[in-house]
Amino acid sequence: MNVPHDIWPGEDRRLKAVVLDWAGTVVDFGSLAPMGAFVKLFARYGVNITTAHARVPMGLHKWDHIHAIGQMEDVAQQWLAAHGNPFSDADVDELYDVFTPMNRESVRDHAALIPGALATVNALRDAGLRIGSTTGYNKDIMVVLQALAREQGYVPDTLVCVGDTPAGRPSPLMMYRCFADLGVWPPAAVLKVDDTVPGIAEGLNAGCWTVGVAVTGNCVGLTAEECAALSDSERASLRAGATNTLRDAGAHYVIDGIGDLMPVVAEINQRLAAGERP
Repeated sequence: MNVPHDIWPGEDRRLKAVVLDWAGTVVDFGSLAPMGAFVKLFARYGVNITTAHARVPMGLHKWDHIHAIGQMEDVAQQWLAAHGNPFSDADVDELYDVFTPMNRESVRDHAALIPGALATVNALRDAGLRIGSTTGYNKDIMVVLQALAREQGYVPDTLVCVGDTPAGRPSPLMMYRCFADLGVWPPAAVLKVDDTVPGIAEGLNAGCWTVGVAVTGNCVGLTAEECAALSDSERASLRAGATNTLRDAGAHYVIDGIGDLMPVVAEINQRLAAGERP
């Protein structure tokens, strides 16, 4: 039996849903909540890391994130010197159990919606799109962050956390769960918005359009106030570096922040109507 390659329900070939990341994309300008927690976590075990160490694997399941930090050469050497054994999966298990309550408390101080987020979400809904969300946080952390976001008016139609699927980012499984929860398909009708390289890979692996968020997210890693205090040349340099990182990861578009999303949605809809696909 011949199965059509390009199956699309109905005639209106437009985006049906946007799946948003959380920290650095919708809340927590600069994606700061996990950073201090990671630094404190390793310090508790006699290992000094910087926020630069902590930012490299951002977007991954936090177990994988801790594992990735521990595999960095200078961190691995410190761990060996402090503990007499190489950093192991058992160590990751222990650190992850300690990290979760630390991060749960940290998100309380970094839960403010990013400027433009709520207006953009409302505009997406007005345009008939469903709002999905995925995150590298687990449910214990998201219980706190969801409640704080709800108080500010942000309630996505579905939330898929690490642990809800057999694998997290960069696998597409959390995206597939969003498809099912939202009742949307094909993947080309879904847009993934994220500030991290694993988050962009998550969208690409699911067959979706992807938008990278450069300035408000992990790649720049500054608060709104710190960004505003930069000189024009400093800001332009950081913006260019973040944009290049996300483009190199495969993002179809890169924007400064979520407030810039609606023109991209309009352009993607034009491309879909013309028969283009991600």
